[in-house]
Amino acid sequence: MTAMADARRRAGLTALYLGIFATVWLSVPETEPPFGVLLVTASITALLTAGAGGALAVRSRAEGPLWRDAIADRIYLVILAGELAAAGFGAVLLAVTGYAEYVPVLVGAVVGLHFWPLAPVLRDPALRVLAGLICLAAMVGLIAGMTSSVPPGKVVGTGVGVLLLGYAIGALIRGGMTLRASHP
Repeated sequence: MTAMADARRRAGLTALYLGIFATVWLSVPETEPPFGVLLVTASITALLTAGAGGALAVRSRAEGPLWRDAIADRIYLVILAGELAAAGFGAVLLAVTGYAEYVPVLVGAVVGLHFWPLAPVLRDPALRVLAGLICLAAMVGLIAGMTSSVPPGKVVGTGVGVLLLGYAIGALIRGGMTLRASHP
């Protein structure tokens, strides 16, 4: 597989996965129209982005065998397992102690933090920027939950969903640019 095809495949997979997760996060807030309509529209956009990312990844497979890095795959799985364990344990702890409304804050922070070590594994340094922004969205949700009547899940769900969607669209654009560069 050429370097361009590998970059295209990684961009397509990024758009696919982050598009799906953006849809999930955008489903967290319960809102009335007109804000609810915007969230539904963003969710549909995220699903379309995921579909286009999947198509881009599949198209890159036609250009040769996939390059696999067994060590990076193992590191990825360890990071993912740590993320799931931390988020799951923390969510149960918050629910048992009566702070279930802060579960999205915790999960958002864990999701943000997991992008930091994933950046070198996935060879995408911009994931560190995404990590910081998602952690910031979690912090804003925490502050909103503690100081106002705005549910923290609404703030975090919307913030993280929009950030993931934006990154997924950016990956799709980058992948499309490699497609255009290799097929003038």
